[in-house]
Amino acid sequence: MRRIMTLVLAAGMLLGAASGAGAVDFKIKGEWLMGFGLGDGHLISKERALGASEKVATNAEDKFSALQRVRIQLDAEASENLSGTIYLEIGDTNWGKAEEGGALGADSTNIIKLKNAYLDWAVPGLDLRFRMGIQGVTLPNKAGGSMVLDDDIAGIVGSYKFNDNVSLTALWLRPVNDNYNGEGIPSNRTNYLDNIDVFALTLPLTFDGFEITPWVAFGMAGSRSFTNYRDDYSYTWNDYITSTYANGVEDSERRNFVGPTSKGYGNIFFAGLPMAITAFDPLNIEIDLNYGYGDALGRSWAVKHQNISTQQEITDLIDNPPARRGSTMRQGWVAKALVEYKMDWGVPGIFGWYASGDDGSPSNGSERMPGISPCGNFTSFLGDGPMGWAPNGRFYDQALSYAGTWGIGARVKDFTFMEDLKHTLSVAYWGGTNSPAMVKYMAQSSDWYLGTDSTFGPYLTTNDGLLEINLINNFQIYENLEMVLELGYIANFVDNSTWRHTNTGNNTSFEKQDAWKAQLVFAYTF
Repeated sequence: MRRIMTLVLAAGMLLGAASGAGAVDFKIKGEWLMGFGLGDGHLISKERALGASEKVATNAEDKFSALQRVRIQLDAEASENLSGTIYLEIGDTNWGKAEEGGALGADSTNIIKLKNAYLDWAVPGLDLRFRMGIQGVTLPNKAGGSMVLDDDIAGIVGSYKFNDNVSLTALWLRPVNDNYNGEGIPSNRTNYLDNIDVFALTLPLTFDGFEITPWVAFGMAGSRSFTNYRDDYSYTWNDYITSTYANGVEDSERRNFVGPTSKGYGNIFFAGLPMAITAFDPLNIEIDLNYGYGDALGRSWAVKHQNISTQQEITDLIDNPPARRGSTMRQGWVAKALVEYKMDWGVPGIFGWYASGDDGSPSNGSERMPGISPCGNFTSFLGDGPMGWAPNGRFYDQALSYAGTWGIGARVKDFTFMEDLKHTLSVAYWGGTNSPAMVKYMAQSSDWYLGTDSTFGPYLTTNDGLLEINLINNFQIYENLEMVLELGYIANFVDNSTWRHTNTGNNTSFEKQDAWKAQLVFAYTF
């Protein structure tokens, strides 16, 4: 892969220098990120697990990290109607980590990744264009980012422009396929019923002072598509549900098991209505409404916390858990809004959101909105900031949904006191819309739900709250070099009594803490 990378870059530079003499123009662009950060993103410091006599620390990660990432994009343009793109990423490389190429000697072969590789072409004589391959796809959104999909994904996107006001876009996306290893079934059934396919239609409508883009997405999920697939951007809503409910019986742990289903495929459906009103410029108003549904694919066992006091009772609980049938269906909605006013010195604004939450019964599934790979960006610490950074040391595009939460906040964007230096200050209060009764069915550690370890953001009940404060400072050193200093803090108002009785054990107790981070990133783009 390193040899391929070298050849691609060499070809790009040579052919780019002589682009006028050939039929194809090669263009290279990219970014270098160098980052240094301090932080602790966990909201729990210590916890006592099932049967334990003492609390133990839940976070053993370093509070300081230094890392870098390089992205290189090569475009081969035959004309404005035909081009191909390859987008490679080197990193994240944690300084000092051998397997990422950051240790002494700096030799590693497993950190070069294919981010995008796609073909753009237009149908001759028509305003119809296609993009085919692995590409960045963001479903239409306003006010706080997409609650369904904003990520790299394989698929085909076709767009047609009727006129200056009306367009139509159709998508076929395949986020998951051929990841099932066939465990426990005949070998000829490997990679069978393990695909997810999503089809979407968007209708962008643009008028003077008003934009609206109604869209729908529908598809199917194979009954084995949630098996043997797991990474930091898990878009399997059933997987997230069963982890949240900690259901079932598996080996001696008797947790996290979903029973078989007779369905070959389950249904998927999403819909959105993002709109923006700019007719009253410099006043900007954005509203975004979203709904999502994911079919049940197998039933699960929801094990409820029991008051126990002896080792024998603990053993009996593990061997014969008091359980009720739970559903892996998930459906819900999210509404978001932003109002801001552009002024000479900056852009002050207010924002907020409200989402449906779990009702306390696992038998009817989850009432939180599912997502494929959401990306909320109202805030920077829990959300997707300008230079996303995890306190444990990696750059990231945060997968964050506002599902099961509500919030209200204020921000002042791009205010400045000196040339080339801008600031953005935001304050947001997070509340939960999930029933506190659901906590009793959870078997994971509290930090998994309340901290930033959760795939789609914190799991908060109606008794919980978080206060997030972010200050982002952007200094333009040169035209292509920017320095970003970001400070973030989360005050923890989670209710101890609600989370004390998870089914991790008798009277589980923990010590909560506030989360914080400070990061300095140098970004060179060209």
